Amino acid sequence: MNIRSFPSNRYNLSGLIRIGKILIFCLLLVVEIVVIVNNRSMDAAGFNALWVIIPAEVLLAAENAVKMWALKQFKHKIACYVIDVLLLLVLTYFTTGALISTLYIVILTEFYISQEKLSGSIAMGVCSVVLFLVVYAVSNALKEGEVDVGSLVAGAFNDLIILVLHFFIVNFTIQIYRKNIEIAKGLDELNETNEKLIKANAELKTVAVLEERQRIAKDIHDTAGHSITTVIMQTEAAKLVIDSDPEDAKRKILAANLQAKHALEELRESVHLLSGTEAKPTPKEALMRIIHESSDGTDITIRSDIDDIPLCDAKTRFLCNSLKEGISNGLRHGGANAFWFELKKKDHDLRFLLSDNGKGADLTRMQEGFGLSGMHRRAESLGGTVWFEAEEGEGFEIHILLPCDSEN
Repeated sequence: MNIRSFPSNRYNLSGLIRIGKILIFCLLLVVEIVVIVNNRSMDAAGFNALWVIIPAEVLLAAENAVKMWALKQFKHKIACYVIDVLLLLVLTYFTTGALISTLYIVILTEFYISQEKLSGSIAMGVCSVVLFLVVYAVSNALKEGEVDVGSLVAGAFNDLIILVLHFFIVNFTIQIYRKNIEIAKGLDELNETNEKLIKANAELKTVAVLEERQRIAKDIHDTAGHSITTVIMQTEAAKLVIDSDPEDAKRKILAANLQAKHALEELRESVHLLSGTEAKPTPKEALMRIIHESSDGTDITIRSDIDDIPLCDAKTRFLCNSLKEGISNGLRHGGANAFWFELKKKDHDLRFLLSDNGKGADLTRMQEGFGLSGMHRRAESLGGTVWFEAEEGEGFEIHILLPCDSEN
């Protein structure tokens, strides 16, 4: 979603300043022309003030052109502002005084739009009022030989009001415009950040999908591949003893059959995961299905006591694979035909127990195979532990302790 309400390139401050300077300079020329027209008559002595006014205005226009377009830094413009004051003093003295405040306003407008900080404009606005009064007083003193403060304030009152109103209107407009530019830039940056986040989120989703597919592929390789290999080994072993020991061959074929069922179920689950159409039974339902598949149609007895506990997919898969592995190992290696399985929640832990009535093992000499060592690694990755208890002739037990999922 694009949150930008208007393109920020419409609010180009540098472009506004260029246009503003052109308009200000044109206004300066217009005011100067009007001043010339208003002061074209001669005084009683036959002196024509235009001989002073025109050169002063030409110099004022030229100096302001230099200030607007040739000089960039404020410290370089200081001399120009001094010249402005002197020329305005001259024009105030040699003219009727009309429109002098307008010239002040024109020159001040250029200063205001060039300032980045409001404090600079405030300082210049105060100085301009003081200078206007000084120039007005000096001009009256030169003309009349004395200065009456009351008359001075009364005569300049309207001009002072105009200067103050001009200050507030221009600076208020400029500040609003600059705030609009800041908002537009902020929206642009926010929109750009939002687009980057959307892109990053899409990339993360792609990476997550690839990682999940790699995990599923590894599960297929590790579990189904191991199970199928075991089936082949069991059936080959059964072939060798089918004549000499039919009961042993039967047990091996039964174990191979059960292992094949588990491998098929694992492949189906992996296909469902890859297609995104995985039916998600509860952990208890998934474990009970494994128990029924292992015992139905066989002489294997599996009793169970399973709490209905909500679990994440990773822990559910781990417990299901561990149950399959434990049953298969009990049949293959222990010769068991009866199992007890329980899954209980105690405090904040999940306790898994699978025991069989097989021939057991000497744990001090037992070497863990692929399935049992993989159980250790997977439990540790989920924050849990696995341990085994067994004695020769006393069966085999698998214990798993996992932290329960946090409840929101």
